[in-house]
Amino acid sequence: MNIDEYMTDLGRRARAASRAMARASTAARNAALEAVAVAIERDRAALKDANARDLARARDKGHDAAFIDRLTLSDKALNTMVEGLRQVASLADPIGEISGLKFRPTGIQVGQMRVPLGVIGIIYESRPNVTIDAAALCLKSGNAAILRGGSEALECNTALAKLIGEGLAAAGLPQDAVQVVGTADRAAVGKLITMTEYVDVIVPRGGKSLIARLMEEARVPMIKHLDGICHVYVDDRADLAKALAICENAKTHRYGTCNTMETLLVARGIAKEALPVLARAFQAKEVELRVDAAARAVLEAAEVGALVDASEEDWRTEYLAPVLAIKVVDDLDQAIDHINEYGSHHTDAIVTEDHDRAMRFLREVDSASVMVNASTRFADGFEFGLGAEIGISNDKLHARGPVGLEGLTSLKYVVLGHGEVRQ
Repeated sequence: MNIDEYMTDLGRRARAASRAMARASTAARNAALEAVAVAIERDRAALKDANARDLARARDKGHDAAFIDRLTLSDKALNTMVEGLRQVASLADPIGEISGLKFRPTGIQVGQMRVPLGVIGIIYESRPNVTIDAAALCLKSGNAAILRGGSEALECNTALAKLIGEGLAAAGLPQDAVQVVGTADRAAVGKLITMTEYVDVIVPRGGKSLIARLMEEARVPMIKHLDGICHVYVDDRADLAKALAICENAKTHRYGTCNTMETLLVARGIAKEALPVLARAFQAKEVELRVDAAARAVLEAAEVGALVDASEEDWRTEYLAPVLAIKVVDDLDQAIDHINEYGSHHTDAIVTEDHDRAMRFLREVDSASVMVNASTRFADGFEFGLGAEIGISNDKLHARGPVGLEGLTSLKYVVLGHGEVRQ
């Protein structure tokens, strides 16, 4: 296979399909999403069989538990796919919406219309649900998509792609609106991220090495985040029952996700009361604790052992594993300073009953998602009511945080006149 020719052909077909999608009716796009949902429910057993073959190969290759977790297409994941498709279909269609329309002294009206970006390239690794999430959001927002999943999920992604094509055809839309790259050759990625004539934006979903490579090589703009170094700060005016529930969920609900807590910050004024309870809860779930000197002193005084001294590097590490860094801070100011210095601007939370401190945290923490008295695990497009997400952006331009429908659109100025000419 000539990769250049193959990817160029995909790009041409995607560009043509994007024009058809931009003019497709809301009803047609929604019908396609519903048809895909029905097909997934119908072929649930076949999809799980395909996924089982992918999982067997992944285990044979020695992939770790976090990788296997991301690759697994469980009944719950399938239900979430179907629910996500229908939730996206139920969302208001942003395409064609005109906002801010105002008369100018010349008599013209000037406003902005929301329009699709065009062709979205999505590059992802082991999560088969991304195939459906990406397709749903791209279709609803009037875009075409080129999907390049990881080789480890090839059978499952191929099966899902067939169902997406079936849904598009049933709604009278071009099947080229969603294309799955049919080769695991890394050169295909290199070509996709440089095809500026056909691809308008790249959304990478994967590990740090993948994102770093794309940041180095891509010519097409990207919606991305590199790390998920997320914090929970337990303020000295926190409700301890809330703090325990939030911190335990933020760390142990799932270890391999970008919105999992990696560093726990505890105010000095509540450390003696809160830290031993939190530490024992984590250790009961076999989480390794890497602590600063102040945290160690508090925990050893409470007869909590099996502690590891935290290094400077621990504050900058996304573990994606049952490992947690813990630091005692003097107050809210020091917590905010630590988060803004060491965090990845992804998701950070405060546990406090003090409204003014909560509002300061929301204003001053420079992250894409900032939370009060809630687990960082809520930083997710589905949980935010976006139906699904195509990715999470830590950048500040165009899209920030979980990227749903509006993140896959742009605005153009429109002018409505009545024969006016400029003098």
